[in-house]
Parts: sequence; structure tokens; C-alpha cells
Amino acid sequence: MTAAYLPHDQATKRVLLAAPRGYCAGVDRAVVTVEKALDLYGAPVYVRKEIVHNKHVVTTLEKRGAIFVEETDEVPEGATVIFSAHGVAPVVHEEAKALGLKTIDATCPLVTKVHREAVRFASDDFDILLIGHEGHEEVVGTAGEAPEHITLVDGPEDVDNVEVRDPDKVVWLSQTTLSVDETMETVRRLREKFPLLQDPPSDDICYATQNRQLAVKHMAPDCDLMIVVGSRNSSNSVRLVEVALEHGSKAGHLVDYADEIDASWLDGVATVGVTSGASVPELLVRGVLDYLAERGFEDVRPVVAAQESLMFSLPNEIRRDLKAAGLSDKMVHDAGFTADGSLR
Repeated sequence: MTAAYLPHDQATKRVLLAAPRGYCAGVDRAVVTVEKALDLYGAPVYVRKEIVHNKHVVTTLEKRGAIFVEETDEVPEGATVIFSAHGVAPVVHEEAKALGLKTIDATCPLVTKVHREAVRFASDDFDILLIGHEGHEEVVGTAGEAPEHITLVDGPEDVDNVEVRDPDKVVWLSQTTLSVDETMETVRRLREKFPLLQDPPSDDICYATQNRQLAVKHMAPDCDLMIVVGSRNSSNSVRLVEVALEHGSKAGHLVDYADEIDASWLDGVATVGVTSGASVPELLVRGVLDYLAERGFEDVRPVVAAQESLMFSLPNEIRRDLKAAGLSDKMVHDAGFTADGSLR
């Protein structure tokens, strides 16, 4: 952990800027997949559900020709459809095949890992306790891998409702974007009820979620206000506000854009923490920093919780077509917007 800031005069306005923040490898891969598909096939390209949970990303891709649909049967027969980063149940693949759709699966590889764990434990006849938020697309997709074996546990308060067939054969898995602390509390309570509860082979909560929460935990005690850039349907963004408040920030708010900031939030504030969820382009963070600078918060000090270098290759389906067309299949990590309006 590196904290690149020093104690300050309380009268001096400053910003603590979390690092890492913004795009994770899975989001980067999903967004680039849609952009490359538009370059390769031309508009329209259909996307089932929001490719990632960010209003600005979705709106920008819509302007380029992406059409977002809720269900597979809304896609014209024979068209191209991209599955979102959150993953889909096997039945969705079957629906697409029946409609003759060309599919590109942009599911985050870390979500795919959880799907494979579910299949494996179900094949061994375990009861799987899936910790996650009811109705979230990732949870729906994972549960669809083995619905007869999976029970959803929506937080610590839900543990009392859990029943299993055999308490000697129980394992827990989790949605990748949860609060680490709340998930561990849920696991603690589950283990009190089922002492032989098994853990997943490796962490299900993704590295990016953990790193962003870690930075916020470190910053929060010094913050009068934490501003998290992210959309309200983004689980990991919502969790960042909760983590900030739980670890000492006096106030915390979630905004999609700088113009959603209420100037009254800054009354009496000396230190503002700024971070962003894992599906947020850096341009939106820069907008918040500009807004704060115009109001005297020009001193920006980074708080580095971890270094991230992970990148994923594009889905095999689009890599094959890009290579056949003589186009690049290389990933470009998010650095805000490029001159052509790319979300990379």
C-alpha cells in the first residue's frame, strides 16, 4: 500500500484520488469487443443486456450503432449478438442457436471461472450457496448453470433462510462484484450453520473489485466526502459508496457525471475522495476533478492501493474474424477517450 499524501492544514482543500479505479480488464475487453464488432461488421450490432453497467458507455455505443436488447428473441434471425460481460445461462446460448444468431461471448473470464466452478460442484452433487444480489445479471447467469443445485444467499441476513440437502456437501460461491467485508460476514454466518462448508478453489470476488475497495478503505478516514463515479445499476460502484461510509468517510455519493454533484455537498469540506467503479471511463473521472478544481480543490494527491496489469484477449469468435479481415485483434487499455470518441 502506498499513500502519496501527507497530513494537511484543514483549511486547505484537497482531493485524494484512488488508484486503481475505473475500467477493469473484463470491462475493457467487453467494451472493445463491441467497438471491434462495429468496425468489422458495421451497424447494427446487437448486445443482449447492457454490455457493462455504465450509462455513458451504453449511450456512446448506441450512438455508434449498437442496439441493446433485453432478451435474445428481440434479435433478428441470423444477426450478430454479443453477450454482456456479466455472463449468461446455458439456456441463452440455446436460444441464440435456435434463432440462427451469430454469437460473440464477452463474458468476463473471471465470471466464466465462477460458472465453471458451479458446473464442477454440481456434477459432484454439492449444494451450492451462491452469495449475490437477487436479479443481478451475473447471478442469473451463474445460477442458470446448475439451477437444481444452487441456492441464492442475498447477504448475511438471508443465511437463516438457507436449507440444504446434506450439510456435509455444501460449498459457497459468489458474485464477483460484492463487498468483500459483507461477503466474508455472510460466509462466517454460513459456516456457523454448516461447519463443513467448503470454500471455492480461489477468490470469486474479482481482483479489481477488491483493489478498488482497498483504496477506498485507506482513504475514507481522511475524507469529509467521497465521490464515486459510476451508475446506480453497477454493483461494484454502489459497494464503493457503502465501503467509504463504513470506513470513516463523513459522506459519500454516487454520480454518473460531474453535473450531478450538488454544490452543497462541498460545504465545510476540506478533503474529497474520488474514485470510480470498474465500468467507468476515465473521462468521467476527469470531469469530476475539473468540477472540483473550479471550486478550489486543485490539490490532487493519488492514493495507490495496488498495481494492475492484467489484460484479457478478445473473445475467440471476434479475434478469428478480425484476423481474417486483416484487422488488429489487440486490446488497448482504457486511457480515457481517444480522438475518435472510442471508449478505450
